[in-house]
Amino acid sequence: MIKSIYKYVVAAAISIIATCSASAVSPHTGESINYRVMYKWGLVNKQAGTVNLSVKPGPTAGEFTGLLTAKSAPWADKLYKVRDTLRGNINRATLEPSIYEKISHEGSDHRHDVVKYSRSGSTVKAHCTRTKLDGKGNVKETAEIDLEASGLTIDMLSAFYYMRSINYNKMTTGESITINVFSGKRKELLTITYDGTETIELDNKQVNTIHIRFKFTGKGGKKTSDDMDAWLSTDAAHIPLKMVGKLPVGQIQCYYMP
Repeated sequence: MIKSIYKYVVAAAISIIATCSASAVSPHTGESINYRVMYKWGLVNKQAGTVNLSVKPGPTAGEFTGLLTAKSAPWADKLYKVRDTLRGNINRATLEPSIYEKISHEGSDHRHDVVKYSRSGSTVKAHCTRTKLDGKGNVKETAEIDLEASGLTIDMLSAFYYMRSINYNKMTTGESITINVFSGKRKELLTITYDGTETIELDNKQVNTIHIRFKFTGKGGKKTSDDMDAWLSTDAAHIPLKMVGKLPVGQIQCYYMP
């Protein structure tokens, strides 16, 4: 159950998004955004972990480095300890990634994935190196995968920043956008549906938000995860304030911590 919960924690925290006709706005260096991740099932409402997303200077003036760290709560550590890091170099102008890296420590499973991008016209290619490690950091197995897509293509980390550039004022309720996402092992399609504005309660306050729904699909249109919902701030930052994903039992809820 803890493993299943965490899978949705990470997905809900960073996998929202897509593009529109709006110009991308690069986040400023030094930005740091925190989330508390709650597991809710009936009367149970328990913190399962935390997530932090931050922005650091990139390797070139035209890029910034996005960094996500996620960890399970102390009570969950005793059942299934999680310490994950996602890192990527992202173009400041287009918010397209040039490299994406995931270092995951989930229970006894240790992995290191690296995705390197190349672009020619509308064609996007990525070479993925997936490495499985033992608890001491020794390589157990390595797999090489090549992915290709046409059009704008992002990943689980750059998606968070791209989503914040969308001009929702130009969208009508029910309008959808679809974009390519490379997960490290396959190409997926991410479909975002704008569901209008909505007032929700956060920390005992009524807050105006933008409500979006999103889903991931793979080959043949088959869903690769359950649909999720997100509520974003209505200001230019478009920070996700609340995200909800269903679980086989209960649901996961991520809340922005100012």
